[in-house]
Amino acid sequence: MTIDPSTVARYFGGSRIPGWDDAADLEKDPAVIPDPATTPVPEDLRAEIEAEMAKYPEPKAATIAALKIVQRRYGWCSPEGVIQAACVLQQTPGDLVGVGSFYDMLNMRPAGRNSIYVCTNISCSLNGAHELFAAFQEQAGEDPDFQVKSFECLGACDIAPMASVNDQYVGPIGVDEVPTLLQQLRDGEEPLPDKQIARRASVDPNARRGPA
Repeated sequence: MTIDPSTVARYFGGSRIPGWDDAADLEKDPAVIPDPATTPVPEDLRAEIEAEMAKYPEPKAATIAALKIVQRRYGWCSPEGVIQAACVLQQTPGDLVGVGSFYDMLNMRPAGRNSIYVCTNISCSLNGAHELFAAFQEQAGEDPDFQVKSFECLGACDIAPMASVNDQYVGPIGVDEVPTLLQQLRDGEEPLPDKQIARRASVDPNARRGPA
């Protein structure tokens, strides 16, 4: 059956749903759990994943956390990293790919080291989120160091329009601030530090204190 690409569902901004044209490989052997005796796993990666596994009664519950650890290490959920995580979790790589491909913030394909997710839900939209998203797309251009996506809701309506920048909530962001933010990322600096939600003052005197 031939699929007309024009009929394939697209995200806001034009990109097709990831994997829409990935054909199933019917020649592949059935998935198996990687053998710890023959699968090399970096010790620090293993330790991080096992620390997450220890938080749950079932190791499988740490799947998302393990994929995030892999992505942080390799820049994306690479096949090598997925196999290593699957070995530690004692799952098949297919189990992890099935989970990772469901979530927008887990990259199953190579992606830029700087992730920018612009919230486009109602509060942000009414405050210029679509113009902000367009500005990020235009200013980042084809720079492979950046992945710019729109996001349905990031749950930070009080700082609309906002974006998650390398997992930091930043906002409100003006269109005129986009070049500054991108240059800060290129220079390895914090993006708009005065507008990061993590740096906002809290009425709780213990908010920034560590465990007792």
